[in-house]
Amino acid sequence: MTSIVFLGAGSVVFTRELLTDILGYPELAGARIVLHDIDPERLATAEALARRIAAASGARPEISTTLDRRAALDGADFVINAIQVGGYPATRTDFDVPARFGLRQTIGDTIGVGGIFRGLRTFPVLAGIAADMAELCPGAWLLNYTNPMAMNVTYLSRVAPRLNVLGLCHSVYWTVRDLCDIVDVPFGDVEFDSAGVNHQAWILRWERDGTDLYPALDAAIEADPQLRRRVRVDMYRRLGRYPTETSEHSAEYVPWYLRHDEEITRLRIPVGEYLTVSEKNLVEYAETRDNPAPIDLRRDTTEYAPQVIHSMVTGTPRRIVANVPNRGLIGNLPGGFAVEVPALVDATGARPEPMGDLPPQLAAVNRPYVSVAELTVEAAITGDPRLVRQAAMVDPNTAASLTVGAIWDLCDALTEAHGDLLPEALRG
Repeated sequence: MTSIVFLGAGSVVFTRELLTDILGYPELAGARIVLHDIDPERLATAEALARRIAAASGARPEISTTLDRRAALDGADFVINAIQVGGYPATRTDFDVPARFGLRQTIGDTIGVGGIFRGLRTFPVLAGIAADMAELCPGAWLLNYTNPMAMNVTYLSRVAPRLNVLGLCHSVYWTVRDLCDIVDVPFGDVEFDSAGVNHQAWILRWERDGTDLYPALDAAIEADPQLRRRVRVDMYRRLGRYPTETSEHSAEYVPWYLRHDEEITRLRIPVGEYLTVSEKNLVEYAETRDNPAPIDLRRDTTEYAPQVIHSMVTGTPRRIVANVPNRGLIGNLPGGFAVEVPALVDATGARPEPMGDLPPQLAAVNRPYVSVAELTVEAAITGDPRLVRQAAMVDPNTAASLTVGAIWDLCDALTEAHGDLLPEALRG
C-alpha cells in the first residue's frame, strides 16, 4: 500500500486539490493517506474533507490524522510538504514592518526581506522533518511546496544531502497556459523548455509543430497596449525570454519597478498583494469548515505531486518541472544551488535534464536572486546574524529602496518581531 503523508494538511484548499487528483488515479485509490498539522481544528477540517473526497470518488483509501509529525512520517513513501511556519500573523509581520521603513513588497515569499525571514523561520522545521525522515522513512520522497522554494531545497541539500527531495511549483505550467491563451493556441499542442530559478525561470523554447511561437507573442503584445502593462511582458521585451512567474512576483525580484511610483502605475503593480490573498484564503478556509460544498471531482492535473507519485508507483513516464540542486544542470549558475529545470519521472525516480548555459542576460538577472538565497541559507547553517543583514543588502529591491543603515535597522526590527520563530543563534 502506497503511503502518502501531508504535512501542513490544514491548508485545506490545497489539500483538497491534491487529494482529488491522487484519489482519481485507480492505482492510488486505496492508498494510505496520513494528514498532519499542528492546528487541531484545521486538521479535523482536513480529515472531514478527505473523507468526503474519498466517498465522492468511490475510492477506498486508509485515512488517518495525527498531530504528531513522527507518527505521520513513520513508513511514508511520499511526503507532501505545504507548511507555513508562523501562519498569517508572521506573513503580516513580513509586510507591516518593512512598510514602516518605506519598503514595498508584493508577495514577499521568495527573496526580499519577506523571503529571507520566511526562510529563516522555516529552516528549523525542515531540519526536523529531514531528521525524522532519515530515521523513519529513509527512502521516501519529500515533495516540497513550501516557499521560499529555492532557499528550502538548497538548505535541505546542505543539511540532509541523502534525502530525496523535489521542489514542486505550478508557475511554469500556468505561464505557458497564459502564453497559449494570448496567442490562441491550445496548450496541448505546444512543446516548451524552461530553466532558471524558482519564480524567476525563463521560457527558453516554446513551439507548435516545430514553429517558434515567440513571434506570435510579439505581434499580440504590439497589438494590445494592456499587455504591455504587465511587469513580465516588460521584462520579456527587454530581456528576450518570458519569465515564468506572475508580474506581482516578478516585480519584487529586480530593482527596476517597486521603487518608482510611475512604474507602479504604468505596470499596475499590486503592492501588498499577498496580504489580500492570505486574507481570502482565511475566508475560504472558514467557508470550507463551516459550509461544506459538494465535492467537485473534475480533475485538472496542474499540480505535479499527484503526477510524480503516480509515475513513481506505476512507472508511467512523465516530464515535469522540478527544483533540485544544480549539479551540472545550468552551467552559468552556481553549483549546488537549487535550480528549476525539466525532469523525467518514472519508477526509477526523478532525472533532472541538463540545460546548458542560460542566455547571459538571463543568468545575470538570476545571480542577485541566488546571492540573496545563498547568504540566507549560510546564515542559518553558520548561525551568523550578520549574513542575514548582508542577504538583505544584496537583495535587488531592498537595495534599490533603502540605505544600508535602514536595511540593518529593518532586519533588527524583523528579528525582534518574529522572536522565537527564528533560529536561536539568529535572534541577536
